[in-house]
Amino acid sequence: MTAMLLSVNFAILLVMILILWAVSVRIRDVSFIDAFWAFGMVILAWASWLHAGSSPRGNLLLALTSLWGLRLSVHLFVRWRKEGEDARYKKILGHAMEKRGWSWPFAALVMAWLMQMPLLFITSLPAQMGIIISHDDPGLGLLAWIGAVIAIIGIAFETIGDAQLKAFKANPANKGKVLNTGLWRYTRHPNYFGDFTTWWGLWLIAADSGLSAAFATIIGPLFLSFTLMKWSGGPLLERGMRKTRPEYDDYIKRTSGFFPWPPRK
Repeated sequence: MTAMLLSVNFAILLVMILILWAVSVRIRDVSFIDAFWAFGMVILAWASWLHAGSSPRGNLLLALTSLWGLRLSVHLFVRWRKEGEDARYKKILGHAMEKRGWSWPFAALVMAWLMQMPLLFITSLPAQMGIIISHDDPGLGLLAWIGAVIAIIGIAFETIGDAQLKAFKANPANKGKVLNTGLWRYTRHPNYFGDFTTWWGLWLIAADSGLSAAFATIIGPLFLSFTLMKWSGGPLLERGMRKTRPEYDDYIKRTSGFFPWPPRK
């Protein structure tokens, strides 16, 4: 039953991906995919909840996933509308078109939408499976409540970090400078650390239902952790920051790369 419902979720995600790909072709910009990354996980959580029905664990996972995803997707969508096309995607698609001879629509489909689709699905497994298998759970244990606290801390950390960065960038005097106050004094990536913390918290809630759920869903937070710390999160962002902001090398020397920690002197 769980496998069948996850297959239905995957089909729902595929339909959404194809619709949004058509929109991106029309406007010739895929940058809003970042906003869909979070919103897509909310859709999958709701689809899982509608499959499984109400339960204490399912309701908790749905509420926290929705709180995290809706806040982040709105934030990223507003940022995209304000700043326009993301140079990262422009470079990725341009490279595929030049080296492989692909058209823009095909490059957008393969290099952006279809590439991110399985990653989104895997990352959100704690929410999906945690909700689906919770229809006959007796209730929430201690591990679930610990996970809820950790997830709320992650959501708050990311929300505050994004607000501080938004205020910093809104001041014209800060153009070309590096934000090194607030949460950004203790970690170079408060937003990524918030995502990391949130999804490990959601995994604990799912894992509270048993070892099988813990093992089946741990790939989600593990993959997200790898992405944020070693792949397309912090490392990719910092390569660009070091080229455009002379102060960034000094910021790296003083400030923790991921986990919050007092700055080095």
